[in-house]
Amino acid sequence: MRIGDAAAAAGTTPRALRFYEANGLLPPPQRTVTGQRIYGPGDVARLRVIRQLLGLGLTVADLRDRADRLHLLEGDRLPGYGEPGAGAKPTGVASRRIATLNAEVARLTRLRDRLSTRTR
Repeated sequence: MRIGDAAAAAGTTPRALRFYEANGLLPPPQRTVTGQRIYGPGDVARLRVIRQLLGLGLTVADLRDRADRLHLLEGDRLPGYGEPGAGAKPTGVASRRIATLNAEVARLTRLRDRLSTRTR
């Protein structure tokens, strides 16, 4: 399928596919004789996983460092908590991202509390 169809199937845009490719999240796709990109079902499944991981708060940089392992996530969804491959506790990049998010939540909570005491 061409880039527009692959993007639609993954719930994103052709521009995003080009961006993911440029950042090493997607391998360079096959091309037609006229140079148009061609994607298969495996590429769409990988795109869905990338979108899920980005939706969970991971960054393109987080994924770029592990792009060679994205194919290990089977199917087009992430394993649920407690499923094989999910692990009991997040490690590595997930733990760092969770720590970053927790710090941001704490900062915003302090800011909200300071603001609410001034508006009473």
